[in-house]
Amino acid sequence: QMQLVESGGGLVHTGGSLRLACTASGRTFSSAAMGWFRQTPGKEREFVAAISWSGGSTYYADSVKGRFAISRDNAKNTMYLVMNTLRPEDTAVYYCAARFGLRSVRDNKDYDIWGQGTQVTVSS
Repeated sequence: QMQLVESGGGLVHTGGSLRLACTASGRTFSSAAMGWFRQTPGKEREFVAAISWSGGSTYYADSVKGRFAISRDNAKNTMYLVMNTLRPEDTAVYYCAARFGLRSVRDNKDYDIWGQGTQVTVSS
């Protein structure tokens, strides 16, 4: 069974940048499509970005397109999310998730394994 651990969250001012990392252990990381989601209190976990197992395909929510970049390094069992030009509305707990098989990229219900989350706070 794969385990996922996020890191890199923190407090940043509007316009700042952060890089999140998601490190996997256990089941083969390179066979999994991966995604980032975020959640604020009282709201459903929303899609942020996703990447195919090879890294050849990437997907973004409209709200982060052009500001965030997802990538992965299969040799290091790690996925990244570089977040630039951060806004207060980006404040959330960010989760990484793994998906096996051909299912929806953007639906959190189609992801099989989740990390514990890392808090990102953007101050205005």
